[in-house]
Amino acid sequence: MKGKNILFFVILVSLAACLPGAGSKSGGGSGVSSNLPAGAAVPAGPALISGLIEYTNDFVVETYYVEHAVMLTDMTSFVVRDQEWELPIESQVLGYVSVDEDNNRAEYRLALPLVPEGLLNDVDNDRSKDAGLQIFAVAYSPNLTGGVFSEGDDSSFGWPAYLASVTTDSENQDELTGGRLVIWAPDGKQQFPSGFGNDGLLFTADDPLMDVPAGYAIIDLDETPFEIIRHQQVRMDLYEPPDVALKDFSDLSFTEAFNQMYEIVRKEYAFNGIESKQPDWDALYGQLYPRVQEAEDNRDGYAYFLALYDFTLAFRDGHVGLDGGDYQALYNNENILGGYGFAIRELDDGRVLVVYVLPGGPADVTGMRLGAEVMAFNGVPIGQAISQVVPFQPQSTDFGLRLEQSIFLLRKSIGQQAEVTFKNPGGAVQTVKLISVYETESYYAVILGGSLEPYDDDLPVEYQILPQGNGIGYVKVNSNYDDLNLLVRIFERALQTFEDNGIPYLIIDMRMNSGGAPMGLAGLLYADEIPLGQLEYYSDRTGQFEPDGPRDKVLPNVNQYYFDEMVLLVDQFCFSACEIEAYGFSQVPDMVVMGQFPTAGVEAEKARGEFLMPEEMTLNIPTGRFTLPDGSIFLEGVGVEPGIRLPVDEDYVLSDEDVVLQAAVDYMLSQE
Repeated sequence: MKGKNILFFVILVSLAACLPGAGSKSGGGSGVSSNLPAGAAVPAGPALISGLIEYTNDFVVETYYVEHAVMLTDMTSFVVRDQEWELPIESQVLGYVSVDEDNNRAEYRLALPLVPEGLLNDVDNDRSKDAGLQIFAVAYSPNLTGGVFSEGDDSSFGWPAYLASVTTDSENQDELTGGRLVIWAPDGKQQFPSGFGNDGLLFTADDPLMDVPAGYAIIDLDETPFEIIRHQQVRMDLYEPPDVALKDFSDLSFTEAFNQMYEIVRKEYAFNGIESKQPDWDALYGQLYPRVQEAEDNRDGYAYFLALYDFTLAFRDGHVGLDGGDYQALYNNENILGGYGFAIRELDDGRVLVVYVLPGGPADVTGMRLGAEVMAFNGVPIGQAISQVVPFQPQSTDFGLRLEQSIFLLRKSIGQQAEVTFKNPGGAVQTVKLISVYETESYYAVILGGSLEPYDDDLPVEYQILPQGNGIGYVKVNSNYDDLNLLVRIFERALQTFEDNGIPYLIIDMRMNSGGAPMGLAGLLYADEIPLGQLEYYSDRTGQFEPDGPRDKVLPNVNQYYFDEMVLLVDQFCFSACEIEAYGFSQVPDMVVMGQFPTAGVEAEKARGEFLMPEEMTLNIPTGRFTLPDGSIFLEGVGVEPGIRLPVDEDYVLSDEDVVLQAAVDYMLSQE
């Protein structure tokens, strides 16, 4: 998404798109001028605010953003309870942030202007018309794109709930519960609540009131009654919400950590109540808890890892995962670092072909050749053998599971023997015995589309002009994870380059993108809103899943780009935020979606479901789901379907070329 409402509602892996246009004051506030009366003296009060930002979930501050700032944030949106109220640029005051990544903390300083330019709000609820107050919070507000202020494609909406000077209730529409506010009064005649009142809510009719001085003051909402602070320099730390913070059970015993994690997950797992997605919680606990207890009794960390690992495999959800640290490395060594020096792909017609042979590897030595048809593995027909494989990690779709099984059929510990029956092209059927050796090349040959190295060093977006026909603009979004500012800038630069060169055709490649944060890039190609899913979380207050903020949407960018023909390429390695991005593109009129598979169908929000477990293990369980107006689940288990489904056939799996990209080029040329 393009703006900063990720910071103004709650931090998500899946972010909401933002409205364009700067300086909008729609949605509330009195609109009264905030200037002091002519000739009035500037009253004493706070002039400098500083504080500490401590965080446990580091992917936002240390991965998504590189241009850090804090902002004096107009709270009119909260006064009028409008989460889609756009923050006016006039009210924005920025402060410097120094980040210490080694210690997951930052420090900031923000100098208050002589006279702020927020909206005045009359909050005393006494039915008389008063000038009112300007009301602000301080919040982390990194720059995403464009200038340093929050405007245009980088607009902000709502009020801060993440790394902010106020605390909020995520289960009650982000109502304020504590922290500190900055207020500014144009005179000494204004009032502010001195408490939350009987309803526990701020700025409602039952609030008790107190007089406030002219000029700036800090209101401490954690005191009873609220305290007015007038020191020139004031400390205001910014808070990480408890639900976003990592659930740290690492200092507990094996059983205590498991039980506390289990009780949270069985209530809050994103797909509880969804057929085929929710585990049988009681049966699962009955199977695993004795193993956890035994691991504790024996002080056996590896046995604990194996119990947690089997816990993840009980889910049909690609977002569920376990990082087992050193035990993960041990497990990998015992189970998947060995290979037989070849890789396979299953075709649409059911045949299984060898698509990679490691030179000098076990399969090569026996005479296996590229294109060989594999017929059996350890005496079991190959299709059946694939079906019997326990996947390495959970999958959300049948096609994802099948691919996973075909890959890990051939991953073993080192030194394992297998009997393989195959037929080389033009040859006779033969059965050979292979011994697994340490090799990862055959693994990467499948999961990285033929490349033998991960794409760690790639830019998030790469582009070029293909020479075919009248020119085709090709842009590949490699990642939605690293440096979102760079991602947005390069993507728009690609479109601008194509437009400047008169390129009529556009191919957007979302394959091999493991996700991160969707940026609403489709807003550069479409002048209308594109509705997405409604984020929901389980609420202890109601005992059911409740909406969290407004429904997500992609909104049009200030700049728009148009192409005669557009193709979107997708595959089963487009996960999570990549799928939301791809869905946005798929809704652009005349966009043709092409590929051999849908996207992975792995769509949920997992920022609130990260658990630090004993023995330096981390467990991830999604707790937020996206729904459509009819109540159905958005994208999870389905993905973005190709409108033009390309075959998985012999020509494709044995080609040295990118057959899918070539099919997109051929489609473009056929339109000329």
